[in-house]
Parts: sequence; structure tokens; C-alpha cells
Amino acid sequence: MQIGLDAVLKLASPVLTALIGWISKHYFEARPKLVTYLVHASAIPLNNGTDTIINTHSIVVRNVGRRTATNLRIGHNNLPPSYQVFPAVPYTVTRGPKDSAEILIPNLVPDEQILVSYLYFPDLTWHNVNAYTKADHGFAEVINIIPSKGPSRILVAAFWLFAFLGASAVLYTLARWAIHLVS
Repeated sequence: MQIGLDAVLKLASPVLTALIGWISKHYFEARPKLVTYLVHASAIPLNNGTDTIINTHSIVVRNVGRRTATNLRIGHNNLPPSYQVFPAVPYTVTRGPKDSAEILIPNLVPDEQILVSYLYFPDLTWHNVNAYTKADHGFAEVINIIPSKGPSRILVAAFWLFAFLGASAVLYTLARWAIHLVS
């Protein structure tokens, strides 16, 4: 019994698709990935008979990657004297010129997130406090929405199944087309 080229291509295309998918997933997902977003910003008037207003805002920094992010740095144009890092993780503050500063957190493991809350008085707004968020692997992605729960696992599995079947069909078609051109 002789195996035809068409049968070899039909068997090889899913295997090659799976191999390419595994290599690309390993290459792209096996690294830290930081996201940061503003949780809230508000100006709160004190009800003590004065016109005093206190400003506050919080940011979240999360490692959504699959590796530990090292030397996480949260840069500030103006670091207010009152701030809090939650949960209580070890960190250091390096002061720069004027009121600039950088909060350095040694490690942020996968799926770990920290919340940094600030309290300050007017003339300073949330726009003027935070400058950047980065780690040894690069800058954090700033997202302008609060993340919500994603789709169910069954839906994600169905999506990847159909993506795999489609990629296998495309690879098979391209291989057939290339063989047709050569012969």
C-alpha cells in the first residue's frame, strides 16, 4: 500500500499547527506582563467648617504574565507624602530631583497585584502624580478600564478548538497550493 502525498499533508498539517502553536505560546506567554490602571480619583471636601478638600486616587499594578516580574518600578512626577502600598510588600523609595520619586518593589509573582493609594491636597491632581510603571522586562501596559471577568473556560476551549481546526485547514491548503505550483 502506497501512501499518497495528500494523506501525508492531511496528517502533517495538524501536527505542524500544534507545534507552531506550542512554540509561539511558549515564546510569547512565558514572560512577565504588567498591566496598570487607575481605580479611582476623587476630591473629598471636609465637613469641618473650612473649604478644605483632600484629593485621593489609587492605581493597581498586576502581573498577568507567567513569570515573575523583577524590579518593579512605579515612577512619580510628584510623590505625595501620604501613600500606601497594599498588600504590605517590601519596597524602597528612591527620591529624585524636586518631588519626583520611584517606588521599587523587588518581585511581583504571576497573578499578584498591588494597590497603591495616594492622599494629597489640591494644586496636585492625579494627572501629576504617576509617571510610569516598568520592570526589568519592559514597561507596563496602561489600560483605561477596570478589568472584568473573562469568558468561561468552555467558551475559551471552543474558540481555541475552532482556531486550531481553521489553522490546520489553512496550512493544508497552503501546502497543497505550494506542491501544485512546484509540480
